[in-house]
Amino acid sequence: METENSHPAPLRLLVGAVGVVFGDIGTSPLYTMKESFAGAHPMVLDPLHIYGVVSLIFWSVMLVVSFKYVTLMMRADNKGEGGSLALLTLASKLTRQSRLTRLVALLGIFAAALFYGDSMITPAISVLSAVEGMQVVSPSFAGLILPVTVAILIGLFLIQKHGTAVVGRLFGPVMLVWFATLAVLGLISILQHPMILRAISPSYAFAFFVHYPLAAFLALGSVVLALTGAEALYADMGHFGRPPIRRAWFFLVLPALMLNYFGQGALLTVNPAAIDNPFYRLAPDWALWPLLGVATMATIIASQAVISGAFSVTRQAVQLGYMPRLKVLHTSEAEIGQIYVPFVNWSLLVAVVLLVLGFQSSTNLAAAYGVAVTGTMFIDTLLLSFVMFLAWKLPRWQAGGLLGLFLVVDLAFLSANLTKIPDGGWFPLTAGLAIFVMLTTWKRGRQLVRSRQARDAMPVETFLHSLSESIHRVPGAAVYMSGTAEGVPHALLHNLKHNKVVHETNIFLTMQIEEVPDLDNEEALQVDDLGDGFYRVVYHYGFTQDPDVPRALRLAGGRGLKCNMMQTSFFLGRETVIPSARPGMAMWREMLFAWMTRSATSAMDFFEIPANRVVEMGSQIEI
Repeated sequence: METENSHPAPLRLLVGAVGVVFGDIGTSPLYTMKESFAGAHPMVLDPLHIYGVVSLIFWSVMLVVSFKYVTLMMRADNKGEGGSLALLTLASKLTRQSRLTRLVALLGIFAAALFYGDSMITPAISVLSAVEGMQVVSPSFAGLILPVTVAILIGLFLIQKHGTAVVGRLFGPVMLVWFATLAVLGLISILQHPMILRAISPSYAFAFFVHYPLAAFLALGSVVLALTGAEALYADMGHFGRPPIRRAWFFLVLPALMLNYFGQGALLTVNPAAIDNPFYRLAPDWALWPLLGVATMATIIASQAVISGAFSVTRQAVQLGYMPRLKVLHTSEAEIGQIYVPFVNWSLLVAVVLLVLGFQSSTNLAAAYGVAVTGTMFIDTLLLSFVMFLAWKLPRWQAGGLLGLFLVVDLAFLSANLTKIPDGGWFPLTAGLAIFVMLTTWKRGRQLVRSRQARDAMPVETFLHSLSESIHRVPGAAVYMSGTAEGVPHALLHNLKHNKVVHETNIFLTMQIEEVPDLDNEEALQVDDLGDGFYRVVYHYGFTQDPDVPRALRLAGGRGLKCNMMQTSFFLGRETVIPSARPGMAMWREMLFAWMTRSATSAMDFFEIPANRVVEMGSQIEI
């Protein structure tokens, strides 16, 4: 008989998915229609423009979100995990040992870098657009919008260290109320002007392009705001699985969103003056304050989701070797995915507050928003193409047709958003490029360090053969952390050189990340007896797991390698990187890598090694 906790109930999973997955895309009605007509490229509020924009929103959501992401891309999972890095892992496996390997890696890294730009803008524009409803309630509140927004955002980032377990239980019900509110407000407006439903026909979108090609093209830069959060549907697949996300999207979120967009279109048809804030103008005056409260809570949830996503992407990037070690704290004993990364949290807070104070309004921020979203969508399509052709082995005409369709749509949205670079689109590109440089610099720098260490490493056989019997053996065990599963760790050679002793038991421990989310105990550990009291232990772990050294040693104990933690010393090598004129990287990148190395969390904290059992051995490495 299935216990209550063995498998989460389908309804509980569905409500949880509504609360976590759909926050970003669910709050897009707050600003999408307004920015389409009154944003960076204002348009005339006549029936052709209104019907054309509503039709574009409907078919964009159906094609990009419903078909591309929910129906197709969610099939491209890495053992249940989704997102750009999971897609990068799949594509990398398929193109390994080919000329496309480096291109695939660069695309995936840049998509992850753009996500950070998105995670800075999403909290800023979401909360700001909700709080701007105060001006609709009363113009006298206009001066309070920025202070209230900043206060809410600071509070949101301050509570991150306490975790989202308690707040998370409220997310689902609040978002259910939010989507019900969207649907009801939209439906009431549609009933007053039902002709707006004709915009379901794609002929209105085509007519818009035929009669006003430039205006329609520029409108795509704002229409794409209706698609923000599509990546989250795919990225959060590992937390909830495909069925709950698909059911929630098709039976709740999609109908509610479309009713609201069509309702805003109907309102603008009969009352063009409502363009100052068509979302809030849907509500009667008596409902404005409750609506403001619900909208603010919904945007906080949307912000929480993207902040948690930034924590998850950061941990994956660290595990996969694209970032230096960072302190990662677990905020829940039950949910492995609930983590807190202090450095990322405070960096995002500074960036988000500066964005709010610098751009001043959601309209100005909207110009910066679409570039990161469309860039990520375009890269996802390119990575998906490898999966369609090489993994799914679809017929070439079918895979080519899908790829061509997605590329045309993605390039149209991307090129329309590139016109907004002078108005703010430069920010996510600049942030993404800076993060891309840091990720690739760290990856290349670690390769250079490992190459240098491997070149200078002493083979184990040579070491054991040369080990003199006169060397004093001391009781207990010594664990020497090693970045590679070859050669003798430098920390051992330094210890032998300075202290002239070795322990009775010596373990060369390598923590090795694998391109899968997680591994079970049987797959995780490899133990080799090297002879004379020396052992090599390789602990394999997935990119969603923590590199837990004590756990690795406990598993090794089950394989016969007994290790009393109270009688074990851990020897860690701390390298000081020295930039040099050696071939490898440009000098400025070597200096950046050296700074990142100094800023990294210590191996002791990262690998969860007891602090009172650690001995660090320093060395210098020129790259």
